[in-house]
Amino acid sequence: MKKILEEVRSSDKIAITGHVRPDGDCVGSCMGMYLYLKKALPGAQVDVYLEKPSAVFDCISRIGDIKTDCGADTVYDVCIVLDVAADRLGDAEKYFLTAKKTINIDHHISNASGCAQVNYCRPDASSASELVYELMDEELIDKDIAQAIYIGIIHDTGVFQYSNTTPHTMEIGARLIRYGFDFSRLIDETFYEKTYLQAQVLGRALLESVRFMEGRCIVSVIDRKTMDFYGVNAKDLEGIVSQLRVIKGVECALFLYQTGTQEYKVSLRSNGRVNVAEVASFFGGGGHVRAAGCTMHGTVHDCINNLSLHIERQLQEEPT
Repeated sequence: MKKILEEVRSSDKIAITGHVRPDGDCVGSCMGMYLYLKKALPGAQVDVYLEKPSAVFDCISRIGDIKTDCGADTVYDVCIVLDVAADRLGDAEKYFLTAKKTINIDHHISNASGCAQVNYCRPDASSASELVYELMDEELIDKDIAQAIYIGIIHDTGVFQYSNTTPHTMEIGARLIRYGFDFSRLIDETFYEKTYLQAQVLGRALLESVRFMEGRCIVSVIDRKTMDFYGVNAKDLEGIVSQLRVIKGVECALFLYQTGTQEYKVSLRSNGRVNVAEVASFFGGGGHVRAAGCTMHGTVHDCINNLSLHIERQLQEEPT
């Protein structure tokens, strides 16, 4: 793929969007791209569409410019889809379907071929934010753009500790912090810091977790009643599955929270033996080898049992 400016330079109307329930990489890559194109193409209309991000990302410049209402029937010259395939765009999918030109930038193995007319999809990359950085002209990047991209990278690499971190990822991180933002504060405030309620729910999830398959797997479930009791939403549950994963002896962690009657959002994390993207894709989801998710229907016991069948098959195979 050419540099992003070469792909969009003649466009008057540009839309940027990402997946439903945007995480740090989705928000960082979308806002990094938005800030970059607003600076590089001051005469163009550039709009970014996302569901309202978590308040921890309020430190990103112009985060308030995000449009959460997709009611307008605007036809864009270009629609740039980041960190996802088009089938998980939510209401913003209509802008992708009607755009004159579509671009997809993604790093999920479940979307390795891309979904647009122009695709830059590399499953070997740490994050969509890393790929967005590669498509930018260095001389146009400023402190605000660098900060947004850095936030995206640290969230999808677990602050450079997950296996998707490469020497190239670290090199990009080093280049970004040269722009002078307080990267230590960003890590604390956007990745580690939790509210008291979030800490309470995390404690509840850990206390009620169950290990199975001789302790190699662990699962925890938060139902709608519990979420209502604590007054939390889906964004407040982020990070729970990662805490389950780091328990000694665990190869695969599962976290489910209820989204409707017999409907659950499932997050899966692996320490290497299990390809959770393969498991999630069987149930219509996707993600990475060590981090994936899906939505399942049925009783919570049915969901766990169905997931367990696929996880157990992989655990029974000899490690490579």
